[in-house]
Amino acid sequence: MSSESILSNSGRGGLDQCLQDVAEEARDLYLDSHVPYVDFPPSPLDFYRTWVSPNKPIIIRTAIQHWDALSKWNPQYFRQVLGKKEVTVAVTPNGYADAVYKGKFVMPEERTMEFSSFLDIMERKTQPNGVFYIQKQNSNFTEEFQEIIVDADDEISWATEAFGKLPDAVNFWMGEEAAVTSMHKDHYENLYCVVSGQKTFTLLPPTDLPFIPYELFQPAKYYENTEGTFDIIDEKDMDLVPWIPVDPIQPDLDRYPEFGHAHPLTCTVKAGEMLYLPSLWFHHVQQSQGCIAVNFWYDMEYDIKYNYFKFMEAVVDRRNNGFCGKNK
Repeated sequence: MSSESILSNSGRGGLDQCLQDVAEEARDLYLDSHVPYVDFPPSPLDFYRTWVSPNKPIIIRTAIQHWDALSKWNPQYFRQVLGKKEVTVAVTPNGYADAVYKGKFVMPEERTMEFSSFLDIMERKTQPNGVFYIQKQNSNFTEEFQEIIVDADDEISWATEAFGKLPDAVNFWMGEEAAVTSMHKDHYENLYCVVSGQKTFTLLPPTDLPFIPYELFQPAKYYENTEGTFDIIDEKDMDLVPWIPVDPIQPDLDRYPEFGHAHPLTCTVKAGEMLYLPSLWFHHVQQSQGCIAVNFWYDMEYDIKYNYFKFMEAVVDRRNNGFCGKNK
């Protein structure tokens, strides 16, 4: 073995240990072993000091108890208020939109349909091909569902005061039990409110980044063909997409052994509860049939926390793609 190889291997081993130490120290020093609950919304100052600044998730049990949506939002009400409205729906054959499948990053087929037809699918009155999910993340709550904003809020007042800004986007989510959100992270402070049903989140802190595999994938989309099955069509004008191929629920540790060092947290957010999901936390989401939710995305602060995360990204990238002067 050459001296360069020996140096490279010893350097890699030492670096791996350093990265594991960072994750372990984070768990020892400030991360909770579970996602804690509080009964009432915090003050803006307490929210920022206790949860936002240390980048820690929390579930708030009564944050949206004043929303009329908790009692109003059901199929009968939606049919009356939104029945004829055209809405954007993501459709996939397997419930995985924006996820790695057969070696590609596959996005859903997007369709517009009357909300009443979508409700028929949620209530299982009809059984079309595919899994249907309203998940368009362009502030669709304020853009497509103006008729029901009055039942909820278009901001979380104490969070707006804490962050010193209005949310960048407010999104409406409703879908089938089979619809799953693959693991990813966002550059947003996320306040996720469940109105009906429940969502189960699998969370990993930013300090677990060294154990989470990223690969580059050819982007593609699902399209239902005339035979009722789905084709996967490459998006040839798009760049390769970096995405996480591991399933944190059933990880393939033979293929991704580093993920064995990760320490996921699991929490279930029920109707009337709000999850504060901090920026840069990795998350995977499952839900009950017909679950309804609204989330608020507040842009994160690009401060020293972001600088350190980008530094760790660069270190992990260098580790994964060659040590001692080797570049990808």
